[in-house]
Amino acid sequence: MSDTTSIDQFDMRHKSHVLVDGPDRAAARSMLHSVGYSAEDLKRPLVMVAHEWIGTMPCNYSQRALAQQVMAGIRAAGGTPMEVNTVSISDGVTMGTEGMKASLISRELIADSIELCGIGYSFDAAVIIVGCDKTIPGGAMALARLNIPGMVLYSGSIAPGSWQGEDVTIQDVFEGVGRHAAGTMTDEELAGLEAAACPGAGACGAQYTANTMATVLEFLGIAAMGSGSPGATDPRKDNIGVQAGELVMEILRRGLKPQELLTKEAFENGIACATATGGSTNVVLHLLAIAAECGIDLDIDDFNRISDITPLIGDLRPGGRYVALDWDRAGGTRLLAKKLLEADKIHGDQMTITGKTIQEEAELTEETPGQDVILNTDNALKPTGGLVILKGSLAPKGSVIKVAGHERLTHRGPARVFEREEDAMQAVLEGKINQGDVLVIRNEGPVGGPGMREMLGVTAALVGAGLDDSVALLTDGRFSGATRGLMAGHVAPEAAAGGPIGAVIEGDSIYFDIPGRELNLELEAEEIKTRLAAREPRPANYERGVFAKYAKLVSGADTGATTR
Repeated sequence: MSDTTSIDQFDMRHKSHVLVDGPDRAAARSMLHSVGYSAEDLKRPLVMVAHEWIGTMPCNYSQRALAQQVMAGIRAAGGTPMEVNTVSISDGVTMGTEGMKASLISRELIADSIELCGIGYSFDAAVIIVGCDKTIPGGAMALARLNIPGMVLYSGSIAPGSWQGEDVTIQDVFEGVGRHAAGTMTDEELAGLEAAACPGAGACGAQYTANTMATVLEFLGIAAMGSGSPGATDPRKDNIGVQAGELVMEILRRGLKPQELLTKEAFENGIACATATGGSTNVVLHLLAIAAECGIDLDIDDFNRISDITPLIGDLRPGGRYVALDWDRAGGTRLLAKKLLEADKIHGDQMTITGKTIQEEAELTEETPGQDVILNTDNALKPTGGLVILKGSLAPKGSVIKVAGHERLTHRGPARVFEREEDAMQAVLEGKINQGDVLVIRNEGPVGGPGMREMLGVTAALVGAGLDDSVALLTDGRFSGATRGLMAGHVAPEAAAGGPIGAVIEGDSIYFDIPGRELNLELEAEEIKTRLAAREPRPANYERGVFAKYAKLVSGADTGATTR
């Protein structure tokens, strides 16, 4: 909680005094003068404007320009902005390769590097601009650690592409690969789809991980409600950036710190937001990780508790019909809050960085007449939410499955075991997967990978091959927010930690029971124990460097795959 006794007493330069004030800090001031800061600049509060611009993907490509707008707002409101940049890894670009292992690891590196700059330069406040999947939780984790007045700003979604008269996203391209392998899409058609799907800057354009997490942070209260809905190239985004700069100075004047907002009730609101919109399974990992930074007792079982009472009302891809910009046009995050509040599904009294409660923000909503993107709870797509935690003999510490967008709630089938993602992908592309099979992909967990790769290449290829309604898949790795079908990820404990997934052999019977919340290997417990005892440990994939460090420090998926 804030250590201030009143707003008027809060020192807006509570951190930067030590960096730039007094005769003994002349050398620091001299170096800052050399990069353009005047003596007057250094008498104002110093505000970090952090982002993850990188020239390798569309997701964060607009962030340098957006940062300029944020900095203009900070200057106009009496602060001195300083730009900070860190890394980001594109899930979409690296998917299906060894490089995908870098993605989840980058979440920790992003949080660490922003934290380092925040402390190293004694910033008084921060605006953290985020875009692609791991930058959003990484930015939130850093803000929680620093616990200085600040906020997160989502740089926005990509616009959908247009191909053969239909809106398309990167999900369609991944599924197109499966169609191409199955012989139902030509080389020319795949090339045309590839060229059309990503028309410019912005994060992947449906309720995949980036948009799920962006809406969740607004429900957590550390991003301004409504700020994330306009797309990355929307003309409104410049003004949103300026407003963010002005807002962070107001937050600083009030002395409002992130951990005052990040309560258990706020996290429950975030879970409700994700499950009501059929959001990405990755939200489980990320909310557990952010909560850990705040000392909040959030448990993987909280997701079932909240999902079980929260209806699915967002008709969004990948399970539904609409993309992120349709969500914005319908009424966006405020409209979702309004619908959930009307059904008493979230805590309306939770405060946000704007100085308004969730309830007060929801009252500002403007619903587009006739929209059917965000439904009323009495007309929900499903009576319960889109995220489910399964436990059982295969996942004693839990696994995560998305149930939005398909109706198959049970599945029993023979195991098809793969020791890495590439082997499973090859089997799908070669037509070696049969109806009814259960694909088991192991050694892809936080430690075993290391880095817990997403499996969108495999899952999308199954969809493209027409197998999504007849097979199931489970892994100790992760899924993209674009994954659909009966797919259980985050199986814990993972194979590298001695989990039962390591005991499965080809042909074993596996049973998915979603109503019963169970994922079981249909063997006697003693047989599972015997097999695990006989299993030879696999050598580490990396002996040195960042991957090896991560593997030694990371926790299990059931606690957020955080490093401690």
